[in-house]
Amino acid sequence: MTSRNRKFNIALLLDGKGGARELSDAEVDNWSADDGLLWIDVDQNNKRGREWLVRNSGLGPNVSSILLAGETRPRSLSEAGGLIVVMRGINLNPGAVPDDMVAVRMWMEESRIITTRRRKVLSILDLQRVLSGGDGPKTIGDFLVTLTGCLAGRIEAAVENIELLLEKLDEQITGGDVAEVRKELAGLRRQCAAIRRHLSPQRDALDRLARSSSGLLSEKEIFELREEGDHLTRNIEDLDLARENALVTQEELLNRVAQEQNARMYLLSVVAAIFLPLTFVTGLLGMNVAGLPGTESPFGFIISAVVMVVLGIGLVAYFRWRRWI
Repeated sequence: MTSRNRKFNIALLLDGKGGARELSDAEVDNWSADDGLLWIDVDQNNKRGREWLVRNSGLGPNVSSILLAGETRPRSLSEAGGLIVVMRGINLNPGAVPDDMVAVRMWMEESRIITTRRRKVLSILDLQRVLSGGDGPKTIGDFLVTLTGCLAGRIEAAVENIELLLEKLDEQITGGDVAEVRKELAGLRRQCAAIRRHLSPQRDALDRLARSSSGLLSEKEIFELREEGDHLTRNIEDLDLARENALVTQEELLNRVAQEQNARMYLLSVVAAIFLPLTFVTGLLGMNVAGLPGTESPFGFIISAVVMVVLGIGLVAYFRWRRWI
């Protein structure tokens, strides 16, 4: 049976030593808790997978509704002897933007893990890869810690990329396209806000898991979850700093644009102030009325030109003396 016709994206029986064996749909249906730790990954867009989750998974309606929910925020809670965990990761699918974060929903009980997702999550594929290589998680808590670490690693990479883009925009301000820089800055600020929106509840969810008394997590795994929560806190702080830096850069850019506009307006004002008296003289001598001086003299034009040149030079000298230019 091809993967397209299967009910599950992933169906692995963990051996408790870091490896796993792939199961068919029929083997999953015949699985029992005595066989070992089972991990099932369900695509929410797969009709057969959804039907199995609702009718044959043995989960209550509260759990299945959360696992099949559309948009949901990161959270964790205890339910019917197990744990429900919803987490978010960076969307690295082709054509997607990083702040459009993908959701991973998990149900964990003593001998079974069920994950659901609507889109491809690279961290899930990482877990499948390491299990196939025999170096994956050995327990439920180890699975949760490993998946959390994979998600956090890609979040950290996205935050570092935002910081690098901000540094490049700082360098482009002096000689780059101002309109393009302003557009990219606004986009980065929106990206920071969108990613942070999911990281704060995700940190709280990890904190609740670390304080959970479900018995599914060992002391070592609880400590590692706390470390991952601290890691998320640092990412949130870096995002806040990046957003503030973007705001400062945007203000600096606006100030630079305002200064350039003021400089141009000042130059135009100085030029207008110099040519205004000259325009008055030319307008006065250009009146078509009798009695204008120099109209009969062959040197009238030369005298007028000399007067205007001297007047212009005098105005420039006066402005420089007053330090206006």
